[in-house]
Amino acid sequence: MRAIIAVSTERMTWQEVPDVAAHAGEVVIKVAAAGVNRADLLQAGGSYPPPPGASDILGLEVSGTIAEIGPGVTGWSVGQSVCALLAGGGYAEYVAVPAAQLLPVPAGVDLVAAAALPEVACTVWSNLMMTARLRPGGLLLIHGGASGIGTHAIQLARALGTRVAVTAGSAAKLATCSELGAEILINYRAEDFAERIREAGGADVIFDIIGAKYLDRNIEALADGGRLVIIGMQGGIKAELNIATLLGKRAGVIATALRSRPVDGPDGKGAIVEQVTTNVWPLVAAGTVLPIVGAELPVQEAAEAHRLLKAGEVTGKVLLRVG
Repeated sequence: MRAIIAVSTERMTWQEVPDVAAHAGEVVIKVAAAGVNRADLLQAGGSYPPPPGASDILGLEVSGTIAEIGPGVTGWSVGQSVCALLAGGGYAEYVAVPAAQLLPVPAGVDLVAAAALPEVACTVWSNLMMTARLRPGGLLLIHGGASGIGTHAIQLARALGTRVAVTAGSAAKLATCSELGAEILINYRAEDFAERIREAGGADVIFDIIGAKYLDRNIEALADGGRLVIIGMQGGIKAELNIATLLGKRAGVIATALRSRPVDGPDGKGAIVEQVTTNVWPLVAAGTVLPIVGAELPVQEAAEAHRLLKAGEVTGKVLLRVG
Protein backbone atom coordinates (compact mmCIF):
# COMPACT_ATOMS: atom_id res chain seq x y z
CA MET A 1 0.00 0.00 0.00
CA ARG A 2 1.00 3.66 -0.24
CA ALA A 3 1.18 6.31 2.47
CA ILE A 4 2.57 9.75 3.17
CA ILE A 5 6.02 9.68 4.73
CA ALA A 6 6.88 13.00 6.38
CA VAL A 7 10.54 13.95 6.38
CA SER A 8 9.59 17.41 7.67
CA THR A 9 6.58 19.71 7.57
CA GLU A 10 7.63 20.85 4.09
CA ARG A 11 8.87 17.50 2.71
CA MET A 12 6.31 14.73 2.37
CA THR A 13 6.29 11.88 -0.12
CA TRP A 14 3.58 9.44 -1.23
CA GLN A 15 5.36 6.10 -1.34
CA GLU A 16 5.09 2.36 -0.83
CA VAL A 17 4.98 1.13 2.78
CA PRO A 18 4.26 -2.28 4.32
CA ASP A 19 0.65 -3.44 4.20
CA VAL A 20 -1.45 -3.35 7.37
CA ALA A 21 -3.51 -6.26 8.71
CA ALA A 22 -6.42 -6.58 11.12
CA HIS A 23 -5.27 -8.11 14.39
CA ALA A 24 -7.65 -9.28 17.13
CA GLY A 25 -10.23 -6.61 17.88
CA GLU A 26 -9.31 -4.53 14.81
CA VAL A 27 -10.59 -3.77 11.34
CA VAL A 28 -8.76 -2.46 8.27
CA ILE A 29 -10.31 0.54 6.53
CA LYS A 30 -9.80 1.37 2.85
CA VAL A 31 -9.36 5.12 3.29
CA ALA A 32 -11.47 7.59 1.31
CA ALA A 33 -10.26 10.71 3.13
CA ALA A 34 -8.17 11.74 6.12
CA GLY A 35 -8.58 14.77 8.35
CA VAL A 36 -5.66 17.12 8.96
CA ASN A 37 -5.07 18.22 12.56
CA ARG A 38 -2.56 20.43 14.32
CA ALA A 39 -1.16 17.34 16.00
CA ASP A 40 -0.10 16.23 12.51
CA LEU A 41 1.84 19.48 12.05
CA LEU A 42 3.61 18.95 15.37
CA GLN A 43 4.44 15.33 14.55
CA ALA A 44 5.77 16.25 11.09
CA GLY A 45 7.98 18.85 12.76
CA GLY A 46 9.40 16.26 15.16
CA SER A 47 7.82 17.57 18.36
CA TYR A 48 4.89 15.18 18.88
CA PRO A 49 5.82 11.50 18.54
CA PRO A 50 2.99 8.95 18.32
CA PRO A 51 2.03 6.97 21.44
CA PRO A 52 3.82 3.63 21.97
CA GLY A 53 2.56 1.03 19.53
CA ALA A 54 0.83 3.51 17.22
CA SER A 55 1.68 3.96 13.55
CA ASP A 56 4.28 6.61 12.84
CA ILE A 57 2.34 7.61 9.72
CA LEU A 58 0.46 10.89 10.16
CA GLY A 59 -3.32 11.02 10.48
CA LEU A 60 -5.72 10.88 13.45
CA GLU A 61 -9.05 10.41 11.66
CA VAL A 62 -10.35 8.89 8.44
CA SER A 63 -13.43 7.87 6.56
CA GLY A 64 -13.74 4.93 4.19
CA THR A 65 -15.03 1.38 3.87
CA ILE A 66 -14.17 -1.70 5.89
CA ALA A 67 -11.79 -3.95 3.92
CA GLU A 68 -10.95 -6.59 6.54
CA ILE A 69 -12.26 -7.67 9.93
CA GLY A 70 -10.01 -9.17 12.58
CA PRO A 71 -10.76 -11.97 15.06
CA GLY A 72 -13.26 -11.14 17.76
CA VAL A 73 -14.90 -8.21 15.97
CA THR A 74 -18.68 -8.25 15.75
CA GLY A 75 -21.30 -5.75 14.63
CA TRP A 76 -19.38 -4.54 11.56
CA SER A 77 -19.17 -5.91 8.02
CA VAL A 78 -16.80 -5.74 5.06
CA GLY A 79 -17.82 -2.97 2.66
CA GLN A 80 -19.56 -0.93 5.36
CA SER A 81 -19.01 2.85 5.24
CA VAL A 82 -17.38 4.11 8.44
CA CYS A 83 -15.25 6.84 9.93
CA ALA A 84 -12.76 6.33 12.72
CA LEU A 85 -10.69 7.93 15.44
CA LEU A 86 -7.02 6.91 15.18
CA ALA A 87 -3.80 7.12 17.15
CA GLY A 88 -1.99 7.43 13.79
CA GLY A 89 -1.82 6.02 10.28
CA GLY A 90 -4.54 7.97 8.47
CA TYR A 91 -2.54 9.45 5.58
CA ALA A 92 -2.54 6.10 3.77
CA GLU A 93 -4.53 3.87 1.44
CA TYR A 94 -5.38 1.51 4.29
CA VAL A 95 -5.29 1.81 8.09
CA ALA A 96 -5.85 -0.69 10.92
CA VAL A 97 -7.97 0.58 13.82
CA PRO A 98 -9.50 -0.92 16.97
CA ALA A 99 -13.15 -1.68 16.29
CA ALA A 100 -14.09 0.28 19.43
CA GLN A 101 -12.94 3.45 17.64
CA LEU A 102 -15.20 3.00 14.62
CA LEU A 103 -18.25 5.15 13.99
CA PRO A 104 -20.89 4.68 11.28
CA VAL A 105 -21.08 7.48 8.73
CA PRO A 106 -24.04 9.63 9.86
CA ALA A 107 -27.07 9.65 7.58
CA GLY A 108 -26.88 12.36 4.94
CA VAL A 109 -23.11 12.91 5.24
CA ASP A 110 -20.87 12.35 2.22
CA LEU A 111 -18.18 9.69 2.74
CA VAL A 112 -15.31 12.13 2.19
CA ALA A 113 -16.86 14.82 4.42
CA ALA A 114 -17.28 12.23 7.18
CA ALA A 115 -13.50 12.35 7.70
CA ALA A 116 -14.00 15.82 9.19
CA LEU A 117 -15.98 14.46 12.13
CA PRO A 118 -14.27 11.86 14.36
CA GLU A 119 -11.48 13.92 15.93
CA VAL A 120 -13.52 17.09 16.46
CA ALA A 121 -16.63 15.28 17.67
CA CYS A 122 -14.72 13.11 20.14
CA THR A 123 -12.58 16.03 21.34
CA VAL A 124 -15.54 18.35 21.84
CA TRP A 125 -17.89 15.84 23.47
CA SER A 126 -15.27 14.35 25.80
CA ASN A 127 -14.12 17.76 26.99
CA LEU A 128 -17.29 19.81 27.14
CA MET A 129 -19.73 17.14 28.26
CA MET A 130 -17.82 14.27 29.90
CA THR A 131 -15.17 16.46 31.58
CA ALA A 132 -16.46 20.04 32.00
CA ARG A 133 -20.13 19.07 32.43
CA LEU A 134 -21.39 21.90 30.25
CA ARG A 135 -24.99 22.75 31.10
CA PRO A 136 -27.82 24.43 29.15
CA GLY A 137 -28.11 28.14 29.80
CA GLY A 138 -24.45 28.65 30.67
CA LEU A 139 -21.84 30.59 28.72
CA LEU A 140 -19.12 28.75 26.78
CA LEU A 141 -16.07 30.65 25.48
CA ILE A 142 -14.33 28.95 22.55
CA HIS A 143 -10.88 30.15 21.51
CA GLY A 144 -10.32 29.58 17.80
CA GLY A 145 -14.00 29.58 16.98
CA ALA A 146 -13.41 29.22 13.24
CA SER A 147 -11.17 26.15 13.58
CA GLY A 148 -12.35 22.63 12.95
CA ILE A 149 -12.89 22.05 16.65
CA GLY A 150 -14.37 25.50 17.14
CA THR A 151 -16.95 25.25 14.36
CA HIS A 152 -18.10 21.88 15.70
CA ALA A 153 -18.18 23.07 19.33
CA ILE A 154 -20.32 26.11 18.44
CA GLN A 155 -22.94 23.96 16.77
CA LEU A 156 -23.01 21.31 19.49
CA ALA A 157 -23.21 23.84 22.33
CA ARG A 158 -26.06 25.72 20.64
CA ALA A 159 -27.91 22.46 20.04
CA LEU A 160 -27.61 21.74 23.76
CA GLY A 161 -28.95 25.16 24.74
CA THR A 162 -25.70 26.85 25.75
CA ARG A 163 -24.76 30.46 24.96
CA VAL A 164 -21.54 30.70 22.95
CA ALA A 165 -18.76 33.30 22.80
CA VAL A 166 -15.83 32.92 20.41
CA THR A 167 -12.50 34.49 19.61
CA ALA A 168 -11.17 34.65 16.05
CA GLY A 169 -8.73 36.80 14.11
CA SER A 170 -10.84 38.28 11.31
CA ALA A 171 -14.28 39.68 10.59
CA ALA A 172 -14.88 36.93 8.02
CA LYS A 173 -14.15 34.17 10.52
CA LEU A 174 -16.31 35.83 13.16
CA ALA A 175 -19.13 36.07 10.62
CA THR A 176 -18.93 32.32 10.05
CA CYS A 177 -19.03 31.74 13.80
CA SER A 178 -22.11 33.93 14.02
CA GLU A 179 -23.83 31.97 11.26
CA LEU A 180 -23.15 28.78 13.22
CA GLY A 181 -24.76 30.21 16.36
CA ALA A 182 -22.13 32.14 18.35
CA GLU A 183 -23.61 35.18 20.12
CA ILE A 184 -20.54 37.02 21.45
CA LEU A 185 -17.93 37.64 18.74
CA ILE A 186 -14.46 38.78 19.80
CA ASN A 187 -11.64 39.74 17.45
CA TYR A 188 -8.60 38.86 19.53
CA ARG A 189 -6.42 41.17 17.43
CA ALA A 190 -8.47 44.24 18.41
CA GLU A 191 -10.01 43.69 21.86
CA ASP A 192 -9.50 42.01 25.23
CA PHE A 193 -11.56 38.84 25.38
CA ALA A 194 -11.40 38.70 29.18
CA GLU A 195 -13.03 42.11 29.52
CA ARG A 196 -15.82 41.23 27.07
CA ILE A 197 -16.54 37.95 28.84
CA ARG A 198 -16.55 39.59 32.29
CA GLU A 199 -19.10 42.09 30.97
CA ALA A 200 -21.24 39.10 29.93
CA GLY A 201 -21.10 37.65 33.46
CA GLY A 202 -18.14 35.31 33.05
CA ALA A 203 -17.73 32.01 31.25
CA ASP A 204 -18.95 28.82 32.85
CA VAL A 205 -16.60 26.85 30.58
CA ILE A 206 -13.64 28.04 28.51
CA PHE A 207 -12.43 25.73 25.73
CA ASP A 208 -8.83 26.70 25.06
CA ILE A 209 -6.40 25.73 22.28
CA ILE A 210 -3.88 28.45 23.14
CA GLY A 211 -2.39 27.44 26.48
CA ALA A 212 0.18 29.52 28.33
CA LYS A 213 -0.36 32.86 26.58
CA TYR A 214 -4.02 33.01 27.64
CA LEU A 215 -3.82 31.39 31.07
CA ASP A 216 -4.03 34.53 33.22
CA ARG A 217 -6.79 36.16 31.17
CA ASN A 218 -8.72 32.90 30.96
CA ILE A 219 -8.81 32.74 34.76
CA GLU A 220 -10.01 36.36 34.85
CA ALA A 221 -12.77 35.51 32.36
CA LEU A 222 -14.16 32.54 34.31
CA ALA A 223 -17.41 32.83 36.23
CA ASP A 224 -17.59 31.59 39.81
CA GLY A 225 -17.34 27.80 39.69
CA GLY A 226 -16.16 27.94 36.07
CA ARG A 227 -13.89 25.38 34.38
CA LEU A 228 -11.00 26.14 32.03
CA VAL A 229 -10.32 23.18 29.74
CA ILE A 230 -6.97 23.37 27.93
CA ILE A 231 -6.48 21.13 24.90
CA GLY A 232 -3.71 22.94 22.99
CA MET A 233 -0.41 24.75 23.32
CA GLN A 234 -0.37 27.15 20.38
CA GLY A 235 0.52 29.98 22.76
CA GLY A 236 3.27 28.20 24.69
CA ILE A 237 3.60 25.69 27.51
CA LYS A 238 4.65 27.69 30.60
CA ALA A 239 2.84 30.47 32.48
CA GLU A 240 2.26 31.66 36.04
CA LEU A 241 -1.04 30.75 37.67
CA ASN A 242 -2.71 33.13 40.13
CA ILE A 243 -3.98 30.62 42.65
CA ALA A 244 -5.69 33.32 44.74
CA THR A 245 -7.94 34.26 41.82
CA LEU A 246 -8.65 30.61 41.15
CA LEU A 247 -9.55 29.98 44.78
CA GLY A 248 -11.70 33.09 44.95
CA LYS A 249 -13.76 31.85 42.02
CA ARG A 250 -13.81 28.21 43.18
CA ALA A 251 -12.78 27.48 39.61
CA GLY A 252 -10.93 24.62 37.96
CA VAL A 253 -8.18 24.25 35.38
CA ILE A 254 -8.22 20.98 33.44
CA ALA A 255 -5.81 19.81 30.76
CA THR A 256 -6.71 16.87 28.54
CA ALA A 257 -5.42 14.93 25.54
CA LEU A 258 -7.29 12.49 23.32
CA ARG A 259 -4.58 10.72 21.31
CA SER A 260 -2.77 9.18 24.29
CA ARG A 261 -5.88 7.73 25.94
CA PRO A 262 -6.27 3.95 26.06
CA VAL A 263 -8.85 2.24 23.90
CA ASP A 264 -10.74 0.72 26.82
CA GLY A 265 -11.89 1.97 30.23
CA PRO A 266 -14.31 4.66 31.42
CA ASP A 267 -12.18 7.49 29.99
CA GLY A 268 -10.91 5.54 26.98
CA LYS A 269 -11.48 6.23 23.32
CA GLY A 270 -14.04 3.47 23.02
CA ALA A 271 -16.25 5.03 25.70
CA ILE A 272 -15.96 8.43 24.05
CA VAL A 273 -16.80 7.03 20.61
CA GLU A 274 -19.83 5.25 22.05
CA GLN A 275 -21.15 8.47 23.61
CA VAL A 276 -20.52 10.45 20.42
CA THR A 277 -22.39 7.86 18.34
CA THR A 278 -25.32 7.95 20.75
CA ASN A 279 -25.53 11.68 21.44
CA VAL A 280 -23.91 13.57 18.57
CA TRP A 281 -24.61 11.47 15.48
CA PRO A 282 -28.40 12.02 15.67
CA LEU A 283 -27.73 15.79 15.63
CA VAL A 284 -25.50 15.36 12.58
CA ALA A 285 -28.07 13.21 10.80
CA ALA A 286 -30.71 15.85 11.52
CA GLY A 287 -28.52 18.59 10.04
CA THR A 288 -28.25 20.43 13.37
CA VAL A 289 -24.48 19.83 13.59
CA LEU A 290 -22.71 19.78 10.24
CA PRO A 291 -19.14 18.96 9.22
CA ILE A 292 -17.52 22.26 8.21
CA VAL A 293 -14.90 21.62 5.52
CA GLY A 294 -12.77 24.56 4.41
CA ALA A 295 -10.44 22.77 1.99
CA GLU A 296 -10.03 19.38 0.27
CA LEU A 297 -6.75 18.38 -1.36
CA PRO A 298 -5.34 15.14 -2.82
CA VAL A 299 -3.29 13.26 -0.25
CA GLN A 300 -0.19 13.83 -2.39
CA GLU A 301 -0.53 17.53 -1.48
CA ALA A 302 -0.30 16.91 2.27
CA ALA A 303 2.47 19.49 2.66
CA GLU A 304 0.23 22.18 1.17
CA ALA A 305 -2.61 21.09 3.48
CA HIS A 306 -0.29 21.55 6.44
CA ARG A 307 0.71 24.98 5.19
CA LEU A 308 -2.94 26.06 4.91
CA LEU A 309 -3.72 24.88 8.43
CA LYS A 310 -0.62 26.45 9.95
CA ALA A 311 -1.27 29.78 8.23
CA GLY A 312 -4.86 29.90 9.48
CA GLU A 313 -6.15 30.33 5.93
CA VAL A 314 -9.01 27.85 6.29
CA THR A 315 -12.25 28.00 8.25
CA GLY A 316 -13.24 24.55 9.49
CA LYS A 317 -11.46 21.34 8.59
CA VAL A 318 -8.83 20.53 5.98
CA LEU A 319 -9.24 17.11 4.34
CA LEU A 320 -6.99 14.90 2.23
CA ARG A 321 -8.74 12.79 -0.43
CA VAL A 322 -7.19 9.33 -0.63
CA GLY A 323 -9.61 6.97 -2.35
